[in-house]
Amino acid sequence: MIRIRLAGPDDADAIWPLLRTVFRAGDTYAVDPAISRDRAIDYWVDQARAAYVAEDDGEIVGTYYIKTNQQGGGAHVCNCGYIVSPAARGRGIAALLCTHSQEQAQGLGYLAMQFNLVLASNAGAVRLWHRLGFATIGTIPDAFAHPTLGMVDAYVMHKHLDEIRDHMESV
Repeated sequence: MIRIRLAGPDDADAIWPLLRTVFRAGDTYAVDPAISRDRAIDYWVDQARAAYVAEDDGEIVGTYYIKTNQQGGGAHVCNCGYIVSPAARGRGIAALLCTHSQEQAQGLGYLAMQFNLVLASNAGAVRLWHRLGFATIGTIPDAFAHPTLGMVDAYVMHKHLDEIRDHMESV
């Protein structure tokens, strides 16, 4: 059974391999593929408003962060990032993390969630975010230099968080 909880200082060693795998691949996140462990943990955990891990029998199989997307007048919108271990993919963990993040974001006072750079080449993520109620509100042409596909477009995706209640009530 998957349990999602706040990440703690002792989780860095288990989070790092997840980050390293995804960041080194360089095909989904706009992060330097050569990022160090300490900088990656700082980016994912320390700079976040909150960071969470998903555990399955004590093993961390996924993680996400919540950050304020913009300051000042835009501080009511958050941004999240999600990573699931390669061995745990295809089990619905990303959907669990995203749903959990929306609930947590509401609890933190955010009114909306926005994904700033969802690569068009990441078709699985695009499908999942649409299924979870996110709208594609813009396309950034040639936004990302993909290591094997060349320049790919990216989407800005958005959801008002009051829609989570509406979605949950209709299920």
